[in-house]
Amino acid sequence: MKRYYSLNTYFQQQFRCRVHKISLDAGFSCPNRDGTISNKGCIYCNDKGSGTGLNAKGLSITTQLINGKKALTKRYKAKKFIGYFQSFSNTYAALDKLQSVYDEALSVDDIVGLSIGTRPDCVNQEILSLLETYAKKYHIWLEYGLQSIHNETLKFINRGHDFICFKKAIDATKKRGIKICVHVILGLPFESRKQMIETAKSLANLPIDGIKLHLLYVIKDTKLAEIYDQGKFNCLSQQEYVDIVCDFLEHTPNNIIMHRLTGDPHPEELISPLWSLKKTETLALINKTLETKKSWQGKSVDKIDLSHTTDLEIK
Repeated sequence: MKRYYSLNTYFQQQFRCRVHKISLDAGFSCPNRDGTISNKGCIYCNDKGSGTGLNAKGLSITTQLINGKKALTKRYKAKKFIGYFQSFSNTYAALDKLQSVYDEALSVDDIVGLSIGTRPDCVNQEILSLLETYAKKYHIWLEYGLQSIHNETLKFINRGHDFICFKKAIDATKKRGIKICVHVILGLPFESRKQMIETAKSLANLPIDGIKLHLLYVIKDTKLAEIYDQGKFNCLSQQEYVDIVCDFLEHTPNNIIMHRLTGDPHPEELISPLWSLKKTETLALINKTLETKKSWQGKSVDKIDLSHTTDLEIK
């Protein structure tokens, strides 16, 4: 039995079957790349925006979902699916464009909801109202990239927003009944372990439903790669990362769903650390370390407030 509240466990509770997310590329951009905020982007992000590049190859959302369903059904026996709009900022477009893309995804058989990756400065009341209508029938998540609560870190990584912006987005979203997942990167340049755990403690006091942890890894053709090549920072070792994840979990309330505990770098893009390709091994080490320490998610949380949870039963 896992010592943390995994996304797979949550999906089993909600749907009583195997549910998988299918990554989607809708061809959206980002205000941190198109010149609205900056044309450089975050220092760790390349011109694919952590995406697949399938939109540039001419694959429609419907085709991406059908292909994803086939692969995941064969490999995992999955029966239901969440369309995960992953590449760049997936609320950064005109409202009619967003509605068209979301509607297309939800029209595909066995798609029970959407998970929409975006930035806290890329939502407004109109967009949230649209998502609120979907949330009455489907399983809808907004995944906000935060990465760190520390403004000095956000400035260094050229994030283009501050922590206050993030908190405002959280408040506006929660009022709509939309589920919220927060992305955090561990191992950002010049952040101490103490600062990373401060991010965990701050998120524990916000009305969020999920957290997705990422390891900072260096990929080609990014500003971070230049900084790394200059020897200005070192990536975390595998054990350092495992230990920080375990501490982070201890300070995370046990009703918050852990969507992910580490990332999935593309091998052809990866510069460092090479151990980040060993995802199964890293997850096993996290579980082993939690067992050895007799630890679990929420162990160091004094009081857990369950008032903000809203479980949506979908048949």
